[in-house]
Order: sequence, then structure tokens, then C-alpha cells
Amino acid sequence: MPRLFLIFALVVLVSFQACYYDNEEELYPNITCNTDNIKYSSDINAILTARCLSCHNAASASSIGAGINLEGYNNLKVWIDNNRFMGAIRHSAGFSPMPKGGSKLPDCELKKIESWANAGFPNN
Repeated sequence: MPRLFLIFALVVLVSFQACYYDNEEELYPNITCNTDNIKYSSDINAILTARCLSCHNAASASSIGAGINLEGYNNLKVWIDNNRFMGAIRHSAGFSPMPKGGSKLPDCELKKIESWANAGFPNN
């Protein structure tokens, strides 16, 4: 009986370790977010690559990306011009929230995209 209890306790302990999730904003709440001089080529493209292009690239757009290709400035600009990109990442009412089935992008990434939007979405 003590052996069974020990095995059970070990399984429970290991399972709690497996569920641990790090959230950068919770771990490092005082990190500042620099939204000055945001560029498509370095800042926005990096966010898209990390958060969007696994589904919304040229190869996957028709099968898992609902026909939405965000790869490259010109493709992204189509969705910016019809306001669907900003509505989706803001999780605005009437838009399909992106990322699909997930929470909003981290605040700093949203602020960088907002800063770029306020500058007129330059292709820089």
C-alpha cells in the first residue's frame, strides 16, 4: 500500500510540472515596449512570422488559412485595406479573432502593430 501511494504521489507531482506555462508579460512585467520607429521589414514581419505565417502563408493559405495569405507586404496590405487584419488581431466584434482559438497577441506586439498602423502602414 505505501508503494502504491508513493507511485500515485509521484505521478501527481510530475503531471503538475508538465502543465507549467511561462507567460513573458507575467514573468517580466516591467519590461518596456519600444514602439518608436517601427518598420515592416524588421518589426512587423517578425511578428507575422512568429504568430501568423504558420497558417497564413502562400502554401497553407488555401488549406488551413481560410484563403488568407499574409506573406509579404502586398498580401498583408490587402487585409489591412479592408480592415480585416486589424479587426482580427484586436479581437473586435464582427471579426474572426486571430490567432484562431488563442488569446490576443501580447500587448507589446499589438502596440507595435498599432504604432505602425498610426504611421500609415509604411512598406519600410
